[in-house]
Amino acid sequence: MTRNTWTLSPDHADLRRPERPARPLTIPAAPQRLTLDLARTALLVIDLQNDFCHPDGWLSGIGVDTTPTTSAVTGVREFLPVLRAADVPIVWVNWGNRPDRANLPPGVLHVYDPAGADTGIGSPATTSSTAVLQEDSWGAAIVDELDSATTDIHIDKYRMSGFVDTALDSVLRNLRVDTLLFAGVNVDQCVLATLMDAANLGYDVVLLTDAAATTSPAYCLDATIYNVRQCFGFTATASDLADAMAEHSPAQ
Repeated sequence: MTRNTWTLSPDHADLRRPERPARPLTIPAAPQRLTLDLARTALLVIDLQNDFCHPDGWLSGIGVDTTPTTSAVTGVREFLPVLRAADVPIVWVNWGNRPDRANLPPGVLHVYDPAGADTGIGSPATTSSTAVLQEDSWGAAIVDELDSATTDIHIDKYRMSGFVDTALDSVLRNLRVDTLLFAGVNVDQCVLATLMDAANLGYDVVLLTDAAATTSPAYCLDATIYNVRQCFGFTATASDLADAMAEHSPAQ
């Protein structure tokens, strides 16, 4: 990975990493105005997958209204080209369960399946006839409205948090990023769990409220925004970030 490399020759190892000139950008945020360094920033897009967002997906099939996820999909779709043009890494963090579910404990299998009726994570319960959120399945695929570039990075996760039992932290360390922008669904569940772990690991965290959504009641969103600002980091909007990037060249 070019961001984290040595220069080697047969008789010399130069341990200096490539220099990355700072690219500061100041944006409106809460609880206060925020300056971040685009050279040390990555976007984490969480769970914008068919089983969560598509009308034929798992959640819709068990009676959950998935229409609120549309705003997150739209916000991310409009923001991706801006970040790619600025060479900000895009990291997709999505459920991608093993077919045998061997690493999923009962507490995870219980999610949305409180009666043990085999309608939860990993169950064959979608209209696509694939196991719920199973790796390489239609249900686990990113929704069609979003494009994944060859330069993007994909991380399969198996818990609410994208950091547990995954390579996410190692990937981010190799990218040499300090600040993580968060988008996706559900903001009060997997997005928040991943954001909290990131903050606990020492990353700076920024929740993009217009690129994140939830199918939970509105008070769950309100509580999430409050807790992010109060305990973990900052909230901002993708639109404000895009506007600021348009006004100031990332190379400056």
